[in-house]
Amino acid sequence: MKKQTAGHDILGDFAPQFAALNDDVLFGEVWSRENKLPLKLRSLVTISALIGKGMTDDSLRYHLQTAKNNGITRSEMAEILTHIAFYAGWPNAWAAFRLAKDIYTDDNTEEHGGIFGQGKLNTAYAQYFIGKSYLKALTPADAPLPVHNVTFEPAYRNNWHIHRAASGGGQLLICIDGKGWYQEYGRTAQNLKAGDIVEIPANVKHWHGAEKDSWFSHLALEIPGTDTSTEWCEPVTDDVYAAL
Repeated sequence: MKKQTAGHDILGDFAPQFAALNDDVLFGEVWSRENKLPLKLRSLVTISALIGKGMTDDSLRYHLQTAKNNGITRSEMAEILTHIAFYAGWPNAWAAFRLAKDIYTDDNTEEHGGIFGQGKLNTAYAQYFIGKSYLKALTPADAPLPVHNVTFEPAYRNNWHIHRAASGGGQLLICIDGKGWYQEYGRTAQNLKAGDIVEIPANVKHWHGAEKDSWFSHLALEIPGTDTSTEWCEPVTDDVYAAL
């Protein structure tokens, strides 16, 4: 997150200790613990607590904007506030909706991709996909274990392909959102949902993609090996896909 300075800016002279706790501890240490709890979930917890206490002022406005920045989509926010209304009170939810509507007023798109976000249109590999996919790198390009979030629109999938390696290699898929398919050549397709993990050995022909009525996202981890490469093969035909 962006370094917080509101405490020092507003209360630095009047209450320097409180300002330090606000900026350096709450926002500097607690919010930075992404490895313990993702920022998206921290935002959800925070706005729920504020609305539950009837805090529908500038502090809630700030955290609603932060929630949007942390990946909570417009439709997710509407559902969150609707759910909160039954526990925190209808008037509190109405007040929160007024703020949220202003914050999301220009956001007419729906994000997919789970907690990591949808990413950008996958143009670099578009020739190897049927339909649109989206790619978001979660590690630097030169990381020893590259990790990408791959998101498929409904009914879209990649071509048959093989992760070649002389030794080691292969790929690991961690499903995080929606429903999809994975199939190895000559075997029955496997239905996938969030939480499923697929270990793909090197030199095995396969494909993966979304169910026809669902978006689908998975993390793709490239397993280190020697002489690794990806061999792209023929598309998964409509007949093969429709038979699933």
